[in-house]
Amino acid sequence: MPRLTRTKRSPAVLRPAGRRAFLGVLLTFIVASGDWARCWAQSDLQAAEYKVKAAFLYKFAGYVEWPSQVFERPESAFVIGVIGADALGDQLAQIVAGRSIGGRPVAVRTLRRGEPVSGLHILFIGRASGGRPLDVMASAKGRPVLTVTESEDAFALGSMINFVIVEDKVRFDVAPREAELANLKVSARLLSVARKVLAGPS
Repeated sequence: MPRLTRTKRSPAVLRPAGRRAFLGVLLTFIVASGDWARCWAQSDLQAAEYKVKAAFLYKFAGYVEWPSQVFERPESAFVIGVIGADALGDQLAQIVAGRSIGGRPVAVRTLRRGEPVSGLHILFIGRASGGRPLDVMASAKGRPVLTVTESEDAFALGSMINFVIVEDKVRFDVAPREAELANLKVSARLLSVARKVLAGPS
């Protein structure tokens, strides 16, 4: 009876072409993983940045005076509008839930381009506001609305408060003259903690 001989298998060895293909796939995976990690980190940082900015928006209301006639009734809500930053609007809604400003309930309105700004007391204009912050700013011009932005040329467009990032920290600059033109009064306490206060017309 013939004997069966078991063939000893040698470990799999990648040929040069196969090795190159494998290394290419591995390199692609490593690069993709690095990009994913960076995107995750950036997303995480932006979420933290928006959380701080949202908290500032709520706090600003306590250091700015609005004309009494902007509120129809004693129980009328204090309304903060957000355009071009939906994620910040979500953060803000969480922060103000159950809170009040001057004894008034707080409402957050997320706006889309072209929507009226009537009824707002604070308007935050984010970077994603359709690339036309001037149009949004113009719609609030002359109204008792505190405009808050996060762009480099904001004061040239008439912004009252502008967020800046300094050494990975959220700071803000203030143009009190612009606020005065809208019949708003910014308190000295808020000006004292601003990074920069614009002395005259922007």
